[in-house]
Amino acid sequence: MSEKKHIARAAGVLGSATIISRIMGMVRDMVVSRLFGAGFATDAFFAAFQIPNMLRRFFAEGALTSAFVPTFSESYTLRGEDEARELANICFTLLTIVMAGVTLAGIILSPLIVSLMFPGFRAAPAKLELTIFLNRLMFPYIFFISLVALCMGILNTVRHFFTPAISTVFLNISMILCAVLLHDRFQVPITALAFGVLLGGVLQLLLQLPVLARKGFVLRPRFRFDHPAVRKIALLMGPSVFGVGVYYLNITVGNILASFLPQGSVSYLYYAQRLFEFPQGIFTVSVAQAVLPSMSRQAAAGELEALKESLTFGLRLTLFVTIPATVGLMVCSTAIFSLIFMGGEFSYAKAVSSAEALFYYALGLSLVALVRVLVPAFYALKDTRTPVLIALAAFILNFLFSLVLMGPLKHAGLALASTISAGGNMLLLLYFLRRKIGRFGGRGVIVCAIKAILAALPMAVIVNWAVGLVDWSLAGHKAEKAGVLLGAVGGGVVVFMLFASLVRSEEARDMVALVKRRFGR
Repeated sequence: MSEKKHIARAAGVLGSATIISRIMGMVRDMVVSRLFGAGFATDAFFAAFQIPNMLRRFFAEGALTSAFVPTFSESYTLRGEDEARELANICFTLLTIVMAGVTLAGIILSPLIVSLMFPGFRAAPAKLELTIFLNRLMFPYIFFISLVALCMGILNTVRHFFTPAISTVFLNISMILCAVLLHDRFQVPITALAFGVLLGGVLQLLLQLPVLARKGFVLRPRFRFDHPAVRKIALLMGPSVFGVGVYYLNITVGNILASFLPQGSVSYLYYAQRLFEFPQGIFTVSVAQAVLPSMSRQAAAGELEALKESLTFGLRLTLFVTIPATVGLMVCSTAIFSLIFMGGEFSYAKAVSSAEALFYYALGLSLVALVRVLVPAFYALKDTRTPVLIALAAFILNFLFSLVLMGPLKHAGLALASTISAGGNMLLLLYFLRRKIGRFGGRGVIVCAIKAILAALPMAVIVNWAVGLVDWSLAGHKAEKAGVLLGAVGGGVVVFMLFASLVRSEEARDMVALVKRRFGR
């Protein structure tokens, strides 16, 4: 099987698993919004959860994955499975020790961490106290999810993608069940949700271990920390923290600044981010995870042209999906919040406020997606310095625009600043990657983007007309709203694919061929 087909197949498996996970995530957020709304308690929970979740994105799914996968792939490709198994055991042992220390420190230092990250909460001592309590309860989640990320790196390298992707379903199920069944058993009801996060982390790790064993990787304690590959991973991880995690750092900065805005702002941004991450998680992250092992193997074998081909293929696939998704999110933002979240403690005014943030986040969907595919290319080539310097520039850009825009646009300005930062990050990555490896099919990527935009424009007209058939400010009418929104989305997909075929998009043809093969089987 060609590397392109491996990437497409892996992305398809990851995407399918992630669709299930994201749907459960939507159900989880619906439950949270109905039970707890958007205000005092949810601001405290989302702020508290932001801290271990940020560490997960920076260290576990970000730096650890980007540093471990290329090194582990090199060991697996060039030195064989026995050496790879030895490295996996060493890394698992070391990571367990390090993350136990990090978790303990996080629990002890929670008052300081929360006060520094959400200074606006100091004006509301009760909210600050609740945030500290919830953060302490959830902080061990980073311990379990870091080990999950290591297991994911091993499984992805041996071309097993489904289990790591589907494991987040168990986090969502745990949070849903705990919120529904236990919220009335705690003095502070939202404590049940924090307990669900901790239980979900345990379940995610337990799911990985039997699959690893079937693949020949029974993880055991191994204290050989002087292994050369361990030093290489450590050297790659340091810069990778910032290079991979700048988008999430920008989100975190947005939440910090949102703590100074009117109550509910932190929650509006959270709900908008969740919907923004739906298409990103289904496809963008799937492509990035699928393409990194391929590029790492090609870099280890010195196959630069093959690496360029894999990178270009990943970029084109990403644009083909995220451009119509961008248009869909922008046009349907209010409709989505009205259907999914409105009701109970979540009013139409809160739906509109959340939709404003989603609109501006959605503008940057393709930009963030391209960054997620471009950064791993640098790490596959063992270059950590360039993405870090670019990430620093993007971080400064986000901070400056956040300060400028949060005044006139409130929480929506923070979302727009994140999009502007992602654009700067993407352009700089493209420029320096071309200087590093030469041309890698940029013209084809641009043509793909233009064709996708041309196909998305008539789609936008049809979808906008369809969502206008319903008054989304009215409470209830869920069946009618769901029918209209699903019809708008389904019609939009059909229109987009039709016009993509008319403009002779290669990606549309590949997508149709993939579906035909699946149904043929």
